[in-house]
Amino acid sequence: MFLVAVFLVAILSGSTASVVGFGIGSLLTPLLAVRFGTATAVALVTLPHAAATAFRCWRLRAHVDRTVLVRFGLLSAGGAMVGALLYTRLGPGALTRVLGGLLLLTAVAQLTGWASRWQPRGPVIALFGLVSGFFGGVAGNQGGLRSAALTAFGLPPLRFVATATATGLLVDTARTPVYLWHAGTALLTLWAPILVATVGVLIGTLVGERMLLGLSPRRFGQTIGLAIGALGIWMLLMPL
Repeated sequence: MFLVAVFLVAILSGSTASVVGFGIGSLLTPLLAVRFGTATAVALVTLPHAAATAFRCWRLRAHVDRTVLVRFGLLSAGGAMVGALLYTRLGPGALTRVLGGLLLLTAVAQLTGWASRWQPRGPVIALFGLVSGFFGGVAGNQGGLRSAALTAFGLPPLRFVATATATGLLVDTARTPVYLWHAGTALLTLWAPILVATVGVLIGTLVGERMLLGLSPRRFGQTIGLAIGALGIWMLLMPL
């Protein structure tokens, strides 16, 4: 029954990631943490996350905004490397609360239209990239913050998701080797949930693509805001 739950949540998370640019770590990590503990769950989710992100990135490669990817994505990868090196030493509880608060504030900005009227410049872009990557490395959950930051670039739906996905792939490339180094032995015995989650997120990726192509820019912006806000509230209220 647990593997069935993992499979269903994996499909849902893969679909969500295809529409709003995040969701796999946000939905799968808490479920797996109940059974295996937070540290192992963070490392475990990285593998299906990387597989789905690479698959989605390849399918959306023509829509990636390479300027934003260079200015934002590379810094996210650097932050992810630092966060991954610290994730076994720092408790993710306090960071999760801070991230939840940031996401909630960002959702308000997105739904009220403030995010669409502001363009990040200079050091702010660097800060967005580093912070989102750092949270991804420490707590395995930075997709919401990454998507929140990318809303300020005013990208259309397909370009937004494609660029968020390419950034996520850079983050996965930076943090996955560190996770495997720390938790590799434990992951060897967890091949079943890893396989089930990977198949589920790949199926969900294909399902979510059809949903993405049917969204107008206005509806897409509202979906982004609501998804970010829901994730922020959940992070503030979830038991640690």
